[in-house]
Amino acid sequence: MSEPAWLTIARAYLGLAEGPDEADNPRVVAFYARAGHPEVRHDAVPWCAAFVGAVLAEAGQKGTGTLWALDYARWGRRLPGPAVGAVATKKRNGGGHVFFVAGFDATDVFALGGNQGDRVCIARIPRARVYSYRWPAGAPAPDFRSRGAAAAQSTGGKES
Repeated sequence: MSEPAWLTIARAYLGLAEGPDEADNPRVVAFYARAGHPEVRHDAVPWCAAFVGAVLAEAGQKGTGTLWALDYARWGRRLPGPAVGAVATKKRNGGGHVFFVAGFDATDVFALGGNQGDRVCIARIPRARVYSYRWPAGAPAPDFRSRGAAAAQSTGGKES
């Protein structure tokens, strides 16, 4: 099974970063509008959920419509573990983080996400830190056999 369309779309944004200093990157700001929040005009506002929502919309899937990362922990259908293309969340002080699973191995997931070190990148996150794995409700079931690890090497982003 090939990877889901939303993961292919997310990969196309790898390397996209916030604007320097007070400048805003209009491509990052556009994620908010595509995710349903055109009122947000600055890329300094946390944007991991805007990235996931925008990518899902671009792939023809419905996101949560919110900018709260942990809302994705109740979205779509629950998965029992990681799958390439899953939408995953993790908790952290002050909120959470949401990302796509680009691959995984026995101990880590490769998180393809926005606002990881202020850019779109792939970061390693220990599987023990992942709070939820979800899948779009109307999409065909994931292939749990594919680990995607070979195609998901970290691009050096910081874990959020």
